[in-house]
Amino acid sequence: MKYSRQAKQLVLGAGLGLLLGTAMAQTGKVDLGKQEYESNCAVCHGNAGKGNGPYAPMLQRKPPDMTQLSKQNGGVFPINRMYEMIDGADVPSHGSRDMPIWGRAYRIQAGEYYVDTPYNSEAFVRARILALVEYINRLQVK
Repeated sequence: MKYSRQAKQLVLGAGLGLLLGTAMAQTGKVDLGKQEYESNCAVCHGNAGKGNGPYAPMLQRKPPDMTQLSKQNGGVFPINRMYEMIDGADVPSHGSRDMPIWGRAYRIQAGEYYVDTPYNSEAFVRARILALVEYINRLQVK
């Protein structure tokens, strides 16, 4: 019995969907912002965002306490400032900054990952930064 190409793709897609669903059910929800934070930020800012990560003692300036950003901004989380800081838009024309320019790093990573696949690099970078900003917002003390 021969199956059409579409039928094979449908079965393959359903199988992959079941595998992913099973994996997510076993591990719980995927928190992209938390994953991003743990992968790139926690080494300096610490897992809880207090500025006490394992690299903090090696830095010239102590990383800021990420849990106090809203408190220091009159009770309002500074979304635009955080986005620009992570993206690197606030880089001064002369001199350097202590924090890595993650926007550029994300663009490079996307280019390496999507080598021959069409993609929107700005949307890719924006999604990663916004997931991270949303997670940092959840770290704020009440």
